[in-house]
Amino acid sequence: MKPGKYDQKHGKYDQKHQVRITGAELRELKRLDMPESLGLDQRIQRFSGDASHPAWYRWELERLLEMLSLVVDGGDPFVSAKGRVRLTKLHDRLLAL
Repeated sequence: MKPGKYDQKHGKYDQKHQVRITGAELRELKRLDMPESLGLDQRIQRFSGDASHPAWYRWELERLLEMLSLVVDGGDPFVSAKGRVRLTKLHDRLLAL
């Protein structure tokens, strides 16, 4: 199977959304295990959090929200209490978009 074979492609009218993820939120996000994220985990690992911030398509934000909702609901036992607080704040910010 080729890498990226099943990646979803953006459509002609799809727009990207700018979301700034830096510092502690980014560190906690990189620590998460995201086996079913369809390449989203690799994209997050490549992101360094400096001046530029990634633009996300709607379906990428939906995947990220689904994964974060598991953390918020306590479904990931490997996330620390501080990490859960930070990722909950990120989850709430993404819901507000």
